[in-house]
Amino acid sequence: MALLLCGVQFLTRIPVPPQPGFSVDWINRSARYFPLVGQFVGLLAALVLLLAANLWSGWIAGLLALLTATLITGALHEDGLADTADGLGGGRDAAHRLAIMKDSRIGAYGVLALGFGTGLKLLSLASLSPWVAAFSLIAAHGVARAATVTVMHVLPYAGDEASAKISTRTRPPGVGEVFVALAFCAWPLLLLNSANAMLGIAICAAVTIVMALTARRLIGGQRGDILGAVEQLCEAGFLLGCAAHLKAAVF
Repeated sequence: MALLLCGVQFLTRIPVPPQPGFSVDWINRSARYFPLVGQFVGLLAALVLLLAANLWSGWIAGLLALLTATLITGALHEDGLADTADGLGGGRDAAHRLAIMKDSRIGAYGVLALGFGTGLKLLSLASLSPWVAAFSLIAAHGVARAATVTVMHVLPYAGDEASAKISTRTRPPGVGEVFVALAFCAWPLLLLNSANAMLGIAICAAVTIVMALTARRLIGGQRGDILGAVEQLCEAGFLLGCAAHLKAAVF
């Protein structure tokens, strides 16, 4: 429970009670619960979507759901996506890319990444019925956080360790912790059409692999901004899979 609350505190703005005996290693150890935290964020966003769908169109309901998730997380992952797009897109070499990623200002690449990412998520949600959109949101947030845990496991930290939000002196998530995270992210998939869920997973896997290989080649590994970008891209990719016109959904 202490590790789960640590994950909630790290990934969201939700207040949690102080945890006696806290250690910086808890953040890496809590990574196994990141999908559960993501599903809770997705659940709150899904509730807003279902309530809003009774009053407004799917466009407005989807936008309010995305706004809810952003407020809960404090735009943590969106900030990472913008910084990653600016750094990887505009840097000359690894050192320059890392310097850009640490700059709080946003550039053209960051604006475009946020715009396209949010647009894809909104379009996907608006094309689904309210209940399917709600279940898709819960699943997308869990799968996207599991993808970040996987990247934390396979890539070393890149750049200045002093600026890391997660201590680089502690052991990253191990194989067992990655499998636990993947197991936690699986249950909402049962609420979706299997073909769409599998397509969403395939898109997320492709996005994660491409981002991991790109980050390793351009900056030598992962950092918080890369993890945020992976989360956002996987979230959008999974929702795209759910919105694809395959076999009719159950709900």
